[in-house]
Amino acid sequence: MLKLKDITVIKSMQELTNIPEGKVLINCINSHSYNVAQKDSLFAEALLKGGYLIPDGAFIVMAMRWLKAKSRPKERISGGDLFAFEMEKLNRRGGKCFFMGSSEQVLSLIRKNGARLYPNIQIETYSPPYKSDFSGEDSEAMISAINQADPDLIWIGMTAPKQEKWIYNNWGKLHIHCHVGTIGAVFEFFAGSERRAPLWFQKHSLEWVFRLIQNPKKMWKRSVIGFPLSLWYMLKEMVN
Repeated sequence: MLKLKDITVIKSMQELTNIPEGKVLINCINSHSYNVAQKDSLFAEALLKGGYLIPDGAFIVMAMRWLKAKSRPKERISGGDLFAFEMEKLNRRGGKCFFMGSSEQVLSLIRKNGARLYPNIQIETYSPPYKSDFSGEDSEAMISAINQADPDLIWIGMTAPKQEKWIYNNWGKLHIHCHVGTIGAVFEFFAGSERRAPLWFQKHSLEWVFRLIQNPKKMWKRSVIGFPLSLWYMLKEMVN
């Protein structure tokens, strides 16, 4: 079980500049991952021991304040914010970025948009099999692709909790020296295959509303059932 009172998060965008260079894993935590981690012990372990956590959701920011957690974020930092920060930093010095996840159709759009928006970044991609669980052979192929690329930045986008558990389980096999971020839906946002919420929604912590309207079939359970469940888990933490 994951308790918000006990985790440490990056408190502000400014703190992203303090993350050291080298082999570093950066995960996101939002209300959905908080809920899943209550019953998925491996996922909870991956979030707690995976490196750095960013508070990707207004609920996480508010809940950690209400709980008087030891680490209280000053602001929400989305996966998109992390993506923009790391890509702009790499583009300034030049280098290679590796995208692991999503479909080949989405990845082709990522390569196209990346060349236009970040001309100093060489982009390589890999589309893993669409499975709930990867075989040993699948994972070895994915690990080999990353190691052979030897990138300066890696993004993993295979949906939570699969992406966090995969990278956590295989961290020791990756012979890399760069930041790795698990960012899920940002792949689709950057590709343009899915529209991100306008700035007004983002600034008012209503991005989830826009995503629910845009894709109700995908998001209704996470929003309509997930949010009350997050409140319930938070109240249990308060009582305990």
